[in-house]
Amino acid sequence: MEKITIQGRKLIMLFQEYKLKNTNLRNRVVMAPMTRNQSPGGVPTDDVISYYSRRAKAEVGMIITEGIEVSHKASSAYPNVPRLDSDDAQEGWKKVVAGIKSHDGAVIAQLWHCGGFRKLGMQPNPDVPGHTASGLVKPGKKVAHEMTLEDIKETIDAYASDAKICEQLGFDGVEIHGAHGYLIDNFLWEGTNIRQDLYGGSIDKRSQFVSDIIKAVRDNVSEKFIVGLRFSQWKQHDFEAKLATTPEHLKKILLPPVEAGLDYLHSSMRRFWESEFTDSEENLAFWTKKISNIPTIGVGSVGLDSDFIDMTAPATPTSIDKAIEDISNQKYDMIAVGRALLSDHEWVLKMKEGRLEDVIPYTKDALMNLY
Repeated sequence: MEKITIQGRKLIMLFQEYKLKNTNLRNRVVMAPMTRNQSPGGVPTDDVISYYSRRAKAEVGMIITEGIEVSHKASSAYPNVPRLDSDDAQEGWKKVVAGIKSHDGAVIAQLWHCGGFRKLGMQPNPDVPGHTASGLVKPGKKVAHEMTLEDIKETIDAYASDAKICEQLGFDGVEIHGAHGYLIDNFLWEGTNIRQDLYGGSIDKRSQFVSDIIKAVRDNVSEKFIVGLRFSQWKQHDFEAKLATTPEHLKKILLPPVEAGLDYLHSSMRRFWESEFTDSEENLAFWTKKISNIPTIGVGSVGLDSDFIDMTAPATPTSIDKAIEDISNQKYDMIAVGRALLSDHEWVLKMKEGRLEDVIPYTKDALMNLY
């Protein structure tokens, strides 16, 4: 069969099938998790169901849902974010999964704990403050609750319980949100984790919390169920922050959670085309794959001409030649697309057919509306 071409180039791997654990994906394009704030009371609506189904129908290979707040008293920090802690919410997600599966799509539920982004007065538990590793929300700013060992155990149990619910609802797996300054990232970063027990201090101890979450999830779901982890260097409040300054440093951070039972890593970058470490042209996803030797997703402003420092700023569709080259050279395994799929649910079809000029540009309207 003749290979698909785009902009005069042959596609070797990006739009071909890929097997992630026991799940067959029709291509290596992933829809990135993006908060939509469209689930009042934590319940996905019919519009949410259609939103995901529409993208599965348009051949997104795998959909990672927006962050679903883990069922813990301190997980929430934003309005109208979906949850799993009610029959209505679970029924909504069951319909989301069914809609995606009806179009031969695969779907991963992202489990999210907002940590120090939570403030007193926020629903659904207004008397509960934000939880962080050491009470810090950024270096030197201690305004949150420093988690006790009991708090940590409760949180780990919540992840494990919610993962089991996700499997029962028909999801192919879960992704643990460990990026961008939220709770797990707060534990991983030396700038916010100054604990002196088994969950903090040295770099290997800072990975213990997420490793324990992964072990608990893995023990509570079937072997076929996918368990992934999203991580980043940058934080929402510090774009220049780094968990690791060298590949060896990154290895110490990533290997404990990998050994705990991960099936993939999701490397979140602001600009996927940029190099990560001194004396190397390779990005963070490349190093993640090289170090972990497990399936790796790269993400970071794919298909657009600007990064997402301001989600309300417009962005123009651009070539994905760099992503094609990286995947073809097996630098990492999948590429996740965010804003470009918000503005144009048929982005995958148009890029596969070489119709870059037909792709709808990203504007804030795509962020504000659910289509």
